[in-house]
Amino acid sequence: MRTTAAPWLLLAVFSGTLISLQSRITGELASGLGGDGFTAALISFGSGCAVLTLGMLALRGPRRGAGLVVAAVRERRLKWWQVLGGCGGAAFVLAQGLTVGALGVALFTVAIVAGQVSGGLVFDRMGLGPAGPQRPTRRRVVGAALVLAAVGLSMADKLGGGFPYAMLLLPLAAGVCVSWQQAVNGHVRDASGSAYTGTFFNFVAGTAALCVAFVAHTAVTGLPERLPSQPYVYLGGLVGIAFISIAVATVRRLGVLVLGLCTISGQLIGSLALDLLLPHGGAEVTAATVAGAALALVAIAIATLSGRRSSRVVTSGDPARQDAPSDRKGVVRR
Repeated sequence: MRTTAAPWLLLAVFSGTLISLQSRITGELASGLGGDGFTAALISFGSGCAVLTLGMLALRGPRRGAGLVVAAVRERRLKWWQVLGGCGGAAFVLAQGLTVGALGVALFTVAIVAGQVSGGLVFDRMGLGPAGPQRPTRRRVVGAALVLAAVGLSMADKLGGGFPYAMLLLPLAAGVCVSWQQAVNGHVRDASGSAYTGTFFNFVAGTAALCVAFVAHTAVTGLPERLPSQPYVYLGGLVGIAFISIAVATVRRLGVLVLGLCTISGQLIGSLALDLLLPHGGAEVTAATVAGAALALVAIAIATLSGRRSSRVVTSGDPARQDAPSDRKGVVRR
């Protein structure tokens, strides 16, 4: 990687810390709502959708991209379920609201990373992304196994004592959903020719899914009695737009694999910093949590180092895959 790429590397790592910040904000919003993670997730995701909708009304290019997506779905060049990638983001934000207060940002992030790496391994093999099927390499399989081991290490000193083990399954599943989201959103981005339009459809689908979950939850428990008075807890949607925008700006310069490595590294670093410097709730950063995060970083590096070779694997007899655009390093773009 040339030295001129250094600013983009740092920007990508910074975007990962923003993801951790959004996790903390949504977690605190849920706490302020009396533990109502459903309402917190809807406020966080819905506010981002509202901002993007205003932009769609003002910008002609993204509106044209929306028409191209609709036409692609009607002509079956784009499958209808590929437009629902935002549901994966909704699962992520909902997991934030329901579990961050109990698990802490650090352990939540390690579990999310475990789901992302494992899901990415499976979805690459299935060929859900625009790059087509990618054979799993030995390093990627080892990396996925190590990142799962990192989750176990992170909670090694939390065994017993009423630790909410079942709650850990939510961020694990959300991480898998995020991998699916990244795969299918690439198809929407290609169909629209606009990163903004792809992001907009992502937020619309996610907000719709969270509205359904919110209505069902409210029918059982009722509305929260009060709204938090701290203004910053309502900024989760804007933070989400920020890190998605950074990803769009940097992927062309770094490639998908390097961007993913930098982003997840930023998530782990940011989550540890938040829990250490600005602790919230009953979460506690222990030596095992730090060791687990460090092991996850090593696992991510192992899993992605071999990706430059595997990303070029295409389905035989499919010339469209062979003509897919690539970055300067030869990595097929998602």
